[in-house]
Amino acid sequence: MKLSEVKKLLSTVDAVDFKLQNGGMVPEHFHVTEVGLITKHFIDCGGTERIEKVANFQLWNANDFEHRLKPQKLLNIIELSERKLGMGDLEVEVEYQSDTIGKYGLDFDGSTFVLTTKMTACLASDSCGIPPEKLKVKLSDLQTAEQACCTPGGGCC
Repeated sequence: MKLSEVKKLLSTVDAVDFKLQNGGMVPEHFHVTEVGLITKHFIDCGGTERIEKVANFQLWNANDFEHRLKPQKLLNIIELSERKLGMGDLEVEVEYQSDTIGKYGLDFDGSTFVLTTKMTACLASDSCGIPPEKLKVKLSDLQTAEQACCTPGGGCC
């Protein structure tokens, strides 16, 4: 989800709620401790230089059970971050504590922001030496094709 989409949604909701894809909710007393610009400058395994930028929200659960982040407050924090950090309309990545700090994508289900699973991938699969995935074929299908070839009139002899 892009930052502009988050801002648009914040102007339509009464509360800021986040949940995990498994349905577990981020406690409603969470804090957004950071809205930032993350820049990753790296070389992929194929030797290509790359730069990735994301808008980052860090969610944190405190012992402040009376706290409740209002949509307008988060919108103000985002707009201040955009001005001060020169952020563009970037994809949003969310950091949230699980067993370790987890990185999530962001979606919206009509009423709640959803922390979505992110996966790693090879960005240079055409040049790093990993063979492409092979087509999986059932052995029973191969036998059928072989039988069709090696029968009288099948053309194999």
